[in-house]
Amino acid sequence: MTLSLAPFNYWVCGLLSLTLFAWLYLFASRGQPMRGRSALWLAFCFGLGLYATGGSWVYVSITNFGNSSSPLGFALTGGFVALMAALLAAPFYFLGRFTANKFSFALAFAALWFISEWFRSWMFTGFPWLFAGYAHLGTWMSGWAPVLSVYGIGLLLALSGAVLALAIGGCLAPLKRPAHIALIGAAVLPWPLGAALANIQWTQAEGGIITVGLVQANIPQEKKWLPEFRGETISRYQEGTRALSERDVDVIIWPEAALPMLYGQAPNLMQALQRNAEKTGIDLISGILYDAHNTEDGTRKVHNSAAVFGRSPSVYHKRHLVPFGEYVPLENLIRGTIEFFNLPTSFIRSGPDQQGPLNAGGASWAPLICYEIVYPRLVADSALSSQVLLTISNDAWFGDSIGPLQHMQMAQMRALETGRYLVRGTNTGVTAIVDPRGQIIEQLPQFERSNMTGDIRAMRGSTPFMLAGIFSVFALALPMLALALLFSRKRSDKADRPVPEGITE
Repeated sequence: MTLSLAPFNYWVCGLLSLTLFAWLYLFASRGQPMRGRSALWLAFCFGLGLYATGGSWVYVSITNFGNSSSPLGFALTGGFVALMAALLAAPFYFLGRFTANKFSFALAFAALWFISEWFRSWMFTGFPWLFAGYAHLGTWMSGWAPVLSVYGIGLLLALSGAVLALAIGGCLAPLKRPAHIALIGAAVLPWPLGAALANIQWTQAEGGIITVGLVQANIPQEKKWLPEFRGETISRYQEGTRALSERDVDVIIWPEAALPMLYGQAPNLMQALQRNAEKTGIDLISGILYDAHNTEDGTRKVHNSAAVFGRSPSVYHKRHLVPFGEYVPLENLIRGTIEFFNLPTSFIRSGPDQQGPLNAGGASWAPLICYEIVYPRLVADSALSSQVLLTISNDAWFGDSIGPLQHMQMAQMRALETGRYLVRGTNTGVTAIVDPRGQIIEQLPQFERSNMTGDIRAMRGSTPFMLAGIFSVFALALPMLALALLFSRKRSDKADRPVPEGITE
């Protein structure tokens, strides 16, 4: 499965992975379908393999920048992988109830795969990473993204994989039987239908071209918060901004927490940024740690924010925080036990759920900071009131691992799901501009200090997923489960051919 995702992008590997997963359920246990704890254990092993390979970048973050030793890094990463594998496996405990019938197995396998991905997107604050649908930005299946999102693509892929597993196991012979033709049709038809859906333009451009400039300062993570490096950091962003100002841009983007200081600690600098934006007529959007006074208890709380300097000054506070990176769960119990729980930004507080878009360059922008871009529903809700998607990030935490490239791929899927241009500003890459079809149109190389300009358009209108959200996928998955339950209770008295015990028409 990992080979189907960025940076490898062999999409067929994802389909083969799901096919093998389904085949093992049906035939690996002495020729009989797995049930109960055996089925749960198989799914858990699948999850271990997926997250140990696809999530290997977690170890880089913990050891290289979390001040942890290698043994502790392995232990923490192993615990994370095991937890995610358990969450992936949990719904498949019930798959054994649907293995008595070909129809019931195929439908249930697909529906439970969706439930597994959805479950992982919110349990323990969620980690919606390594979903099967992300591999299909450039395939026929991409047409389903604006309708059913990455979740729906995963469901349809799992259905195809389950039917392929049945076919490989000889359960669909002879092919002339109507029931077998129906199953094959259910697995094959979503592909050409997806190609047809890809031709539909769900959103439309309005207004003129907006030229965006992005500064990639390439600040080493180990130096970012050092007081003695603060001057160099500010200098890099100012120099990049001056260079972009000469290219007739409308908006300049700085990445997440671009300035290594609190907003309130540098009033003179903030005022200078505002004056410069007013003087040049170029709006600036920058990531900043924003300290706000808490009127309830008199304390000050810090937000991970995006601030606009220019014609419409405003601030957005990040809503969905990263556990341990931005806040510490059970803080009173575990903070201080190991150095990893004392990262320099692990004191952040989340912003209000309801926040409006940012206005810059004559367009309204939906701000998503780092981790927020991986949540389909959060992005779709934000896109309803905005014309452009903006995500700023600092993926230097993950070094030269595959993590930042996976992160970029997920951002591309959000553009496709919402029919919006997406602008992504980062510290070390991937800095890029994505069109409404999820394709990168401009990109800077990673780990280089550089600037970039590109043209975007404000988009109006909504995709079906923006309007219906995750309910659109549930509207498909729940009837599939209901039909699977119905078929599983109606065993045929006549078997097609010798197949594993319990697999009938």
